[in-house]
Amino acid sequence: MTVRGPHHDRTGDALARGVEMLRGMWLIRAFEERVIELYHEGQLPGLIHVSIGQEAVAVGVGAALAEGDYVYGTHRSHGHFLARGADPDRMMAELAGRATGYCQGRGGSMHLVAAERGVLGATGVVAGTVPLALGTSLACKQEGGGKVVAVYFGDGAANTGGFHESLNMASLWKLPVVLVCENNGYAEFTPMSAHTVVEHISVHGQAYGIPSEIVDGNDVLAVHEAAQSAAARAREGGGPTIVECLTHRLSGHYVGDPASYQQAQAVEEWRERDPIRRFSAVLKGRGVLDEEQVRAVEERARSQVEEAVRFAMESPAPDPGGVADQVYA
Repeated sequence: MTVRGPHHDRTGDALARGVEMLRGMWLIRAFEERVIELYHEGQLPGLIHVSIGQEAVAVGVGAALAEGDYVYGTHRSHGHFLARGADPDRMMAELAGRATGYCQGRGGSMHLVAAERGVLGATGVVAGTVPLALGTSLACKQEGGGKVVAVYFGDGAANTGGFHESLNMASLWKLPVVLVCENNGYAEFTPMSAHTVVEHISVHGQAYGIPSEIVDGNDVLAVHEAAQSAAARAREGGGPTIVECLTHRLSGHYVGDPASYQQAQAVEEWRERDPIRRFSAVLKGRGVLDEEQVRAVEERARSQVEEAVRFAMESPAPDPGGVADQVYA
């Protein structure tokens, strides 16, 4: 298990892509903030989970993958999809239950699929996409071509039987899969200290001979470096890697959750470590962007999201006559 320390002297390709990464994080943040507003206005049905505060994980991992690679998400996957280039218009339409959504309004927030971007699914089942990612990575290995699969999961998912079975199989068959743990400290409403005795989720890899890295999940460049290394190892036939990203969601488990179980002081400390604020400071400090340009990135993202809202609200509802379409038995 490797703990990747902070990197203050970054140069090279990652920093050169810094503007693109900042745009990606701001698009996710703006999307999620608007989703919260629309939900409270009664415009979005169902249960919705947002990833405000965790944007660096999605963007850092997404930027480390190649065009033909695949991704599986969780119940909190809006950011994972956007970071892989999914269309915000179709995503917002899906959340609104409209026919123009990625799943024609049938999947909603927790069951998104954007196959043309290589994002093969999200699920409300804890750890539910981990075995699916193994199947896709096995297919990638059999086909050749060096494709990699990244799958996200939370700290709570590491306590499920399917997760451990998947680790064993992934290691045994040396599957090209990157297991990305978004460790935000809570399994729904339960702090990690109350649901497991291990200090870090990544230690589970040791029992199966799987290498792992622990990174600051609010440092987009640290996440990117770790994910890039893991993807390269998988592409070269080295098998799976666990990348544990230590982060925090700056909102409740679901939209509307009062989050009274979170300590105010701890939340404030995490707000000071906001990934967007931190990376903006890095880019300004290196002279990549100035303050006005940073604001322009945010404004562009919010404008893009408003266009997505307009598209979704103007889109038609699904035709009731097609209720049995795409249903298989």
